[in-house]
Amino acid sequence: MKPEHSLTTPALDKRSCYLRRLVIRALGGAGRGHPGSALSLIEIVRVLYDHAIHYRPLEPLWPDRDRCILSKGHGCLALYAILADKGFFPLTELDRFCSLEGVLGGLPERGKVPGVEASTGSLGHGLSVGVGMALAARVQKKNYRVVVILGDGEINEGSVWEAAMCAAKYRLDSMIAVLDYNKFQSWGSSVEVQNLEPLADKWRAFGWQVHEVNGHDVEALKNVLVPLPTTPGKPTMVIAHTIKGKGFPFAENVASWHHKTNIGPEMIAMMEKALEES
Repeated sequence: MKPEHSLTTPALDKRSCYLRRLVIRALGGAGRGHPGSALSLIEIVRVLYDHAIHYRPLEPLWPDRDRCILSKGHGCLALYAILADKGFFPLTELDRFCSLEGVLGGLPERGKVPGVEASTGSLGHGLSVGVGMALAARVQKKNYRVVVILGDGEINEGSVWEAAMCAAKYRLDSMIAVLDYNKFQSWGSSVEVQNLEPLADKWRAFGWQVHEVNGHDVEALKNVLVPLPTTPGKPTMVIAHTIKGKGFPFAENVASWHHKTNIGPEMIAMMEKALEES
């Protein structure tokens, strides 16, 4: 059984195209990366950093900032694009993605990349780290929120569900998980690898407030993410339905675009042309 891919999404606006061009810029410099995994995330990180979370780019360790953890660390190109755009580091750093001279690795590293809250990429850990941060906020009487961005393949990991139970047990209503539900993982569809449905019901059964949203609809994302948290005493799960490789028709819903090597000028030009025609 293969997944349905009938998600209708708004046309990409100038900002969404711009952020995708920053991803292309990094891919062009490195010649490799996880484009499909990053492109499904663009609107999610855009809305979080443009409208929903509080931070100071020139003071990345500001104690009262909201914490945003990219647990699916292989989607880091989307995070790097928005962090560069916001001024956490120069845009020129994207040109050194995956180089020995740069700070931007193939997975995000805390302490090395300004704005990165946790070193991730070994999947299944980010939600547990987020639980610890949310508990720390309670102990310290801080009001910051903790946002954890998960991948759908990632939630095959049992540690995610342990953290989910813990967050509900401690009534961590400052905790928000956003699931990039693009329905593909490294080698195939999530239905074929490990069917997740009924997904919303699972999270409700674990004690979470659940919202579902089109993950490429900026206004819909704003309506859900900006007011959070909305339910006292409950952590919140936002299931964002997305398209892997969104913005490049030749890559959309194609598992082989999870990761690409040998990305040369011809492929970069193909990506640029797709955005020009979007």
